[in-house]
Amino acid sequence: MKKITLIMLSLVITGTASAQLGKLLGGGGKAGKKTGDFTTVWEGEFDNKATRLAVTDGSGKYIIGTDDNSATVLNAEGKVIWSGDYKKITTNKTNKCEYQYTVWTDKGGYLFLFDERKLGTDRVAVIDIPTGKELWNSEVYQNLIPKGESAGDGELDTVKYIYELDAFLISQKASVILVKADTGEKIWETNRFKGGVGTYIYNKDKNEIVMLNFKPTALGALFAGYKNQLVRINASNGEVLWDATFTGVVQKELVTRKPIVDMWIKGGKLYLHLNGLTVYDYSTGQQLWAAIYDDDMGGSSGNALFGNKKKSQYYHLIAEPLFTQNAVYLVILGNRDKTKYVEKHDLESGKLLWASEKITGAFCMPHIYLAGDKLMVQVGGKFQVQELRLEETSSGLSAGLALGGFGGGSYKAWVPYIYWDYKNQKNSVLAIDDNTGKTAWRSERFDKRITDLILSEDKNTVFVGDGDEFYGYDIKSGNQLFDVKHNDAKVGKATDVIDFGDKVVVLSEKGLASYNKKDGSRAYASEKIKGVDYFYHIGDNYFLRDQRNSKNIIYGIDMTNGETKGSVQSKGKGGSPQYGDGIDITEDGEYIFAFKGKKVEKIKVNN
Repeated sequence: MKKITLIMLSLVITGTASAQLGKLLGGGGKAGKKTGDFTTVWEGEFDNKATRLAVTDGSGKYIIGTDDNSATVLNAEGKVIWSGDYKKITTNKTNKCEYQYTVWTDKGGYLFLFDERKLGTDRVAVIDIPTGKELWNSEVYQNLIPKGESAGDGELDTVKYIYELDAFLISQKASVILVKADTGEKIWETNRFKGGVGTYIYNKDKNEIVMLNFKPTALGALFAGYKNQLVRINASNGEVLWDATFTGVVQKELVTRKPIVDMWIKGGKLYLHLNGLTVYDYSTGQQLWAAIYDDDMGGSSGNALFGNKKKSQYYHLIAEPLFTQNAVYLVILGNRDKTKYVEKHDLESGKLLWASEKITGAFCMPHIYLAGDKLMVQVGGKFQVQELRLEETSSGLSAGLALGGFGGGSYKAWVPYIYWDYKNQKNSVLAIDDNTGKTAWRSERFDKRITDLILSEDKNTVFVGDGDEFYGYDIKSGNQLFDVKHNDAKVGKATDVIDFGDKVVVLSEKGLASYNKKDGSRAYASEKIKGVDYFYHIGDNYFLRDQRNSKNIIYGIDMTNGETKGSVQSKGKGGSPQYGDGIDITEDGEYIFAFKGKKVEKIKVNN
């Protein structure tokens, strides 16, 4: 019986791992049916609904669907490769799996299963996705998720797949264990590192891993003396080469569960972006310098509306550090009045070279760019909102009974949403003299829908718009080159911009408008699409998304002329949350998979 408290969503993990909540079964089906202007390659029919996973690997070679107790994998033609019950596939009788996720690899992928047993020993099993064979199982690993709680989705806090090593790092109370992903064989174990893996970098030249920890919910209550650790480890034997501390707490995004932390190795130094920027000597782990500040990477809009029926978090408010050969530029969130400014630091010593004027009234400063002797700063613009909304969801018999009802009714579930939003603020384009940090010029002509900045290839011109206008500026002088009335295109207010060769395409509420970079003249306008809230550039293909009125429509767009290639409207669950319920798209953007209960449809984007 499915847990009613589970967050009903699907996640795409960084790299090639995907995760969600489902079971698919069926063979190849009808071909050649039109879906809008798209062509359906095939339709598959399944023998049960995808209540856990319903997702394809990045290439479309495998399509997997799971429920609590079984899985099915289809091939690229929609034919069943294998289907079976977990208790028959696994030798340790792993069965009711509250927690499942997939890891996609060059060899195919792994299905990771976790069977939390209330009155016994927890079970883990890993299944080979291409064959359906059990690769290994174990009852050694306990406390991987909090007892009696929903596991959620995505990788476990206590299990991290290391792509470069084809191995799982498993956190336990006293140690961290690295095991081969395909056999479960222990490679090494160390008690020098405690907690979950917040993020890592693999150094191929030295066969080393640099990683930092965080306190996972599952292990949080199990050990005392926890401390923030940043370690460099020999990947072959687990020897800890150095152990350092770091400042701050690793948070995870609300919906995607992506850790809000970055690390880079540059020129013999390790840079950690968490609560500011901290720089370490890669050889010794010694901290060289730090610029500690509240980077506001995971701002909050508050947690409750009408009795905790919505949880929201804001992201991408502050530009990432901008590195050059000798310097790094940081957007700083200042004191309590949320004043922001830009600092330039010497990369070697960390010395502050200059600080810009204080920029008051700026809720977000999401992008900075270096163009010759000018640092271009975007003040205002879109930021990402991730939400969980408690909504009424139709249920089958088991869900109805779980609520103490008679089945076939409805129940409350947390439904994920990811979208972009704006706030009124002092929006502007700011040019800072790179030598002095002084303001070279600033334009404040923009409403709250100021778009992202697009720089010309020679970095002499910057293009930017807002809800009603589209502008071009000479970067060196700040002279306005043109001002085009975007509202004359009759496609609604601008929401985003796309850099497309010699043109800038302005994504708007009701369609697209394209402008020539040379003079701002309009190349085309399209009024065929309404309610677009997101765009995707996948391979050589562009897609727009409309999620109004609980729908999820994906449009394929020809950016050369604004024409719509076709559209797909989701009618079910599964898929990847980055595309919305019921939709998954291959990494080359050539195929869309639409999931609906017992059916999956493979759709060709370019006819």
